[in-house]
Amino acid sequence: MNRRTRTAIALSSAAALATLVACGSDDGGDGDGDVATGDDSGRVEMSDTSLGEILVDGEGRTLYLFTSDSPGESTCSDDCLDAWPPLEGEVEAGEGVNEDLLDTIERDDGATQATYGDWPLYYYAPDDVGDVEGQGVNDVWYVIDADGNAIEDAVEEDDEEDSGY
Repeated sequence: MNRRTRTAIALSSAAALATLVACGSDDGGDGDGDVATGDDSGRVEMSDTSLGEILVDGEGRTLYLFTSDSPGESTCSDDCLDAWPPLEGEVEAGEGVNEDLLDTIERDDGATQATYGDWPLYYYAPDDVGDVEGQGVNDVWYVIDADGNAIEDAVEEDDEEDSGY
């Protein structure tokens, strides 16, 4: 095998390994759209935070609604989904969550997205468990109360970060 062939094989192997590592990550997300989802991500619960009682997944990751959406319809796509990944699939109601408000929609990309009170549910990619950094971003992203309403009046002072959406 010549040097050029060995180099090509080595580069191809390194690229494949990097892809596998990135796709298989199960950490808390690194802010580029990767959101960890373990066994408890399929449950929606209430959590007491600095913004009051809000919806989180079963792992404690904050869930948001996008006021540019229409009830029952997601308008977040393409680059928006990098910053605001959807809560995908069927979910169960945890303590304090109204099971009647939980449902799903089919996104334009064919994925199933969980909804609460007809609002599609999203994560904010930079958030770790317990964070509420997406609250009030661009005055369109908000945490959600037990009744399915955006908590707009509880914007934290340092949440003026611009996500582009």
